[in-house]
Formats: sequence, structure tokens, C-alpha cells
Amino acid sequence: MAQPLSDQERRKQISVRGLAGVESVTDLKANFNRHLHFTLVKDRNVATRRDYYLALANTVRDHLVGRWIRTQQHYYEKDPKRVYYLSLEFYMGRTLQNTMVNLALENACDEATYQLGLDMEELQDIEEDAGLGNGGLGRLAACFLDSMASLGLAAYGYGIRYEFGIFNQKIVNGWQVEEADDWLRYGNPWEKARPEYMRPVHFYGRVEHTADGVQWVDTQVVLALPYDTPVPGYRNNVVNTMRLWSAKAPCDFNLKDFNVGGYIQAVLDRNLAENISRVLYPNDNFFEGKELRLKQEYFVVAATLQDIVRRFKSSKFGSTEFVRMDLSTLPEKVAIQLNDTHPAMAIPELMRILLDLEKLTWEKSWDIVVRTCAYTNHTVLPEALERWPIDLFQNLLPRHLQIIYEINRRHLERVAERFPGDTDRQRRMSLIEEGGQKKINMAHLCIVGSHAVNGVARIHSEIIKDTVFKDFYEMDPEKFQNKTNGITPRRWLVMSNPGLAEVIAERIGDDYIRDLDQLKELLTFVDDDSLIRDIAKVKQENKMKFAAHLEEHYKVKINPESMFDVQVKRIHEYKRQLLNCLHIITFYNRIKKEPNKSWTPRTIMIGGKAAPGYHTAKMIIRLITAIGDAVNNDAVVGDRLKVVFLENYKVTLAEKIIPAADLSEQISTAGTEASGTGNMKFMLNGALTIGTMDGANVEMAEEAGEENLFIFGMRVEDVKAMDQTGYDAASYYHRLPELKQAVDQISGGCFSPDQPDLFKDIVHMLMNHDRFKVFADYEEYIACQERVSALYKDPKEWTKMVIHNIGSCGKFSSDRTISQYAREIWGMEPSLEKIPAPDDPR
Repeated sequence: MAQPLSDQERRKQISVRGLAGVESVTDLKANFNRHLHFTLVKDRNVATRRDYYLALANTVRDHLVGRWIRTQQHYYEKDPKRVYYLSLEFYMGRTLQNTMVNLALENACDEATYQLGLDMEELQDIEEDAGLGNGGLGRLAACFLDSMASLGLAAYGYGIRYEFGIFNQKIVNGWQVEEADDWLRYGNPWEKARPEYMRPVHFYGRVEHTADGVQWVDTQVVLALPYDTPVPGYRNNVVNTMRLWSAKAPCDFNLKDFNVGGYIQAVLDRNLAENISRVLYPNDNFFEGKELRLKQEYFVVAATLQDIVRRFKSSKFGSTEFVRMDLSTLPEKVAIQLNDTHPAMAIPELMRILLDLEKLTWEKSWDIVVRTCAYTNHTVLPEALERWPIDLFQNLLPRHLQIIYEINRRHLERVAERFPGDTDRQRRMSLIEEGGQKKINMAHLCIVGSHAVNGVARIHSEIIKDTVFKDFYEMDPEKFQNKTNGITPRRWLVMSNPGLAEVIAERIGDDYIRDLDQLKELLTFVDDDSLIRDIAKVKQENKMKFAAHLEEHYKVKINPESMFDVQVKRIHEYKRQLLNCLHIITFYNRIKKEPNKSWTPRTIMIGGKAAPGYHTAKMIIRLITAIGDAVNNDAVVGDRLKVVFLENYKVTLAEKIIPAADLSEQISTAGTEASGTGNMKFMLNGALTIGTMDGANVEMAEEAGEENLFIFGMRVEDVKAMDQTGYDAASYYHRLPELKQAVDQISGGCFSPDQPDLFKDIVHMLMNHDRFKVFADYEEYIACQERVSALYKDPKEWTKMVIHNIGSCGKFSSDRTISQYAREIWGMEPSLEKIPAPDDPR
């Protein structure tokens, strides 16, 4: 088969629709050379590839800056309501190509670099991922920033500028090894430090009640230094801001506490303050109650709220009207969205500002807080819900503890009024959990302090109301909403899969990129032979490109004609990579048993990071690599089955693997995955889904028709029923011979002959305390995989089903999600209006 076109060659073919003319190539080359000249150090006249990358990045950034300034001026003149998206994670990935796509510069840059004798893809590969997130939560925040800018909302993302992002994963002898992600090592051309907006953040100290009111004194101060990154909308000249805070010690940090002899130690101790923004906690769906983590959570909130109040008071542009000295109109001009409970401290901190600094009454302050804040819940797993010990609070944030106690007192009074005599309900709904060690339940604080609480997929939002927060729902049903997650089609289609984006545009035009609902027009072409052929061809080219990538970077040779069966996500028991392992072993055993049968060849790829302290997850990775070693070196199997563990899965790798996948594995136990967004990315890129009725899978099946997905396994109500009667793993083990054989092979050392007991823990867990009921879904999963294999043998029918899926993706755009947040929670109206470009007359 002919080698596939590179994305770069394909871009040369893509009908540019007038986009290359946005900037003349000559001007781009001149700017590139100017930046290259300034990038080179005086005594060095030979440019490295990194110098070329920086010159290109700075050339593209020039196009952002004018739009960025004009957007902010536009906001000050119009004085719109502003939304502040507070998140401890922003998993942005790379910026260069995304910026070129959104500014319509890609073709011109491609041509300019080509004329300069450079390869744009090579230059793009030099950029480090901004890995400031663990997985779905942080990547969702990144998609949301893209959509908020594309919909013309005055929006700001606020988070922490971690010096070290999510660790780099190396697989050494089959085990995960973590390496620090020094992503800022060579600087970051996309950020701008803004020391003029540095803000003090206080910790420790004590509370004094004085004639002037309450004062928090004798605190330790850490400075928050903001770094701004531009966030461009899609071809509308809007450029919003993501502001990330970095911790800096004040000049006198600890110096005043030392005598002259302790000067050196005092300066070294500055690190203690600056550790706050040093590293991202690498846990996904798991709460780690460390003091440093609470410091991070308060640090981002305290700095951000000072910034919000400053900006609120300084608008309206050029006006010093008295009303803005008064914070009572804050909810009309400010919306704060809490991305999970991590920024929950915004609630008591805003109360502290209003009570202690602005001298408002409790009632007035509380009304402002509730109307301003809204909370998104991302998980129902009990181990993920944040509960902070009271004594930690007492020491670190004594004033906030007092405020939380008072919030709780008034909240419980209200509960008692509504449900007199129901002390059990009061206990359940309290913000303070009694027991061995008193703790603050941060989710309860978020619900009580917000005017809107939302889940991230319909089924998840229902589970929240029925179980985890049932009492709160009964008390305030009007607070609870659903906002099904979405993904940005700019990064997850136009940028990562230009071939497919173009095939679609040839049929329905390219307006679908800003209105994904238009994809349903593809459904009229579902029987069109030319579309079927084009979509299959793009997929095959993407597969060949990814096979070449695997061979180059992983030294693995795979069969590009085989089905690419992919499960990429964080490694977690609830995501059930173990169920996938059992299918691999079963399929392997079947091939061994009947080697001459005509099997559908598969390359099964699993990727994802395990939290460094999560033993079971690390063992799961070790099991996958062990199974891979056995399968890939078995001559009987040949290339009918290959198992690849994708090392160091991150945004940039996702952009390569997702367009190449045939089958997307979304197999969590029903009722455990809040939404998932990987499922949407695969669907949009023409992979078929095998999955349970969990998270957004339910809505995907609804949009595309259940017959166009491979749905199997227990539903939420079946899982509930099984929890009542009890789950008996042994009964499945004894009843299903293939399951028994697979489990015995794992426990008997078949995949670890040198250490026969290596996987005893995993088997013991599966047999005795598997919360996620892997065996209960095994039989249906295997049967469903047989249906997948059968359909794959009929390429035309397979591709028709793919077209059904792509055509039904419209709902899963983050533009739709953000429009709903804007209208139903923030009280803002999205707009597709283009603001004037910097060189246009105003």
C-alpha cells in the first residue's frame, strides 16, 4: 500500500478556502527572520532547531498580542459580565498548532517555513506539553477555555503555574517509573509574567476580635505572581486570558526571625514558600489530605479573588462611579465556576473579604457569595471526595475555620426548620463530619455556598440527586442541574485529524467547526459510496502514520490492516483495564486453541498513567506489559494479536492515537464514570465504541442509536441490585471455563514465569474484594467483542456505522456545553460575533 501523506503534505492539498491569504507569506518570513535574529545569542551564529521553533512561536504570538490587547479593551469598554473558571488543573497540551488553527495561519506558516527550508511538523515537535493536569478534569478545563473564547464570552481561567506538571512515565522492565516533567526547562514563549499584579496570600497566624471588627494577624505571607497565557477563539479575533499563579517568597521572608548568623538559612527557607507552586499532585479521582495540597487550593483562590475584586472595582472603563466601590452588585458582573471541590475555599474566602475587609453584614455577604458561585461535581467515588481535618484548618487558616463553622450553624438551622426533629438528616447534611477525627466535607460546603450544582452527564447528574447528595437535592431541588461535558472540535478534529476534517468539509462546508450540530447533515450521505471510501481511506492513512510512529518511538512493528483496539485513560480499578486484560487473554487462548481459524486480527493498545502511590494501578500496568511480552513473542499468534502498552500517554500522544483508532474501549462499571470525554474524541474521529451504559456513553448511544455502538454489561440499576444481594466473584469463576482459565493463568505465573506469584494480589482482589465487579460483565463483554470482530470483517458496513457516529457527534461539542453554562448558570449570552482585528479600523 502507498505510504500515507503527511499532515503537512495534506495541508498543501486541502482547499485552503482563502485562508492562506490572511497574512502574506513574505511578511511571515520577514518576521520569522527578525525573531530568529533576536533569539540567537551574540556569540552563537548557528541556529538550533529550538531556535527555529522559538522564532516560529514568537511570529505566531505576534498575531495574538494585538488581538489580545484589543479583546481586553473591548471588555473594559463594554463592561460585560465576566466568568472566572477556577481549576487546580489545566491540561493544555501544546499551543503552537492550536493557535495557528484558531487564527487561520496554518497554511501561510506552513508555506513560509517550507520556503525557508524548514519542516513545520519537526518544529512543532520541539514544544513541550503543558501537562498541568492529570486527565479528564484538566483537559475539560482546557476545552472549556477554547469554547469560551470561541463564543465571545468575557472569561478567565485561573489556576496554578506548576513548575513540574504531570510526571513523565517510563516503562522499565514492565514497571512504571516516574520522572519529573521539567516542562519550563527551556522557557515558555506563550506566557507573560505580570509582576504588576502580584498579590499577597496569607497563611497561619491567629484571629483577633477588635473594635474595628475581626482581624487575621501574625500571618505568614507568600506572594502570588501571575503569568498570563493568551487563549484565542476560533477565527473571531477574541483572545481571552488564562492566568496561572506562581508562588514567590517576599523579600523579608523569615529574615526578621533570624539573628545575623541565620541569614543564609533564612534565604534558603524561601523555598518553603515557593514550594506551593512546585508540583502538580498526580492523583486522579483520589483525595490526598496533605497540608501542601490545601495550601495550593487556598493559594489559587486567595490570589484569584483579590484579582476579581480589583478588576470589578476598576471597571467600568474610564469611570470612577461610586457604585463600584460597593460589592453588592458583584453577582451581576461576576460568575465564579468551581471546577470540582478543589477551589471550594473560594466560598469562605469571599465571605472573609466581604465581612472583614468590606464590612458588609453576614446576610448581605452570604447572599452575594451564593449568587456568585456555582459548583461542578466530577465524581461519585467516595475516595475522591475531599474531607479536610479540622486541626489542619485551625493551624493553616484559622479565620476560614470560624467562617465555615458559622456557615454550618446557619445551614443546620435551616435544615432543622425544614425537617424538624430529623437529627439524622442534620448529621448527614452537616459540613462538619463528626467521628474519630472531625473533618470538613468540601462538597457539602460547595453545595451550600453555590446557587447551582451540576453533574457532567445526565446519568451522573441523576445519581448525584438520587444518592450522594440526595438530602441536599430534597432541600434545594432548584439548585441541581446537568451539563453534559463536551470537547473542542478545533483541537480534536481540525488540528489532530485534518484529513477527516477536510472529507467532512467537502460534503457539508466548514461551518460545522463552529457549529458541530451541522454534522448531522452527513447522515444523508450514509450510503454514499464515495464518502464511505473517503472515510475509510483517511482512517487507513491515520493508522499507517501511527504504525510508523510506534515503530520509530516504541520499536514495535504492528499490522496496520489489523483492528486498532484502544483504551487510553488514567489507570484505575473503576475504568477496568483488567476487563480488557481478560479479553486479551481469552482471545489469545482461542487463537492458540484453533490456530487455523480465520480470526479478525487486532492490535490492542492500552495507555495511561498510574498515580505513583496507587499500588493496584501500578500492578495493572505490570500485568498488561507481561501479557504483551507473552503474546507478542508467540509465533503461533503472529500478527493476529499484538498488545502494546503506550508509554507516557499525554495530550500530544492522544492527538496521534485517537484519529487512528478503530475501536474505543469505554468499559467502566455502570455508575462510576461521571462522564468521560475520551469517548467523545474517539466518536468524532471515526472509532466505534464498545462500552457500558455509563457516563456520556448513555447519551452517545441515544444520539447515534444504540445499534451503532457496542453496548454490553450491567446498567446502573443492575449494579445497585447486585450491591443489595452481594457480588459473588467465585460463582462466575466456576461457571465460565474461559474466565477460570484466564484467571488461573494470571495467578499461576503463565505471564510471569520468573515470578509465579507476581500477580497474586490482583487475583486475590478480583476474587475477594473487587468493588467494580469485573467478572460480572466478563461474559457479555466477550460476546460483544465477537460482534465487533464480525463487523470489522465487513469494511463497508463498519464504515457506515462510523458515519452514523460522526454524524451524531454534534451534541458533544464543548461549545454546546459552555452555551448551556452561560445561559443557565452564569446569566451570560454567547455570541458568534467577530470583533475587529487589530489592523481593522475600530
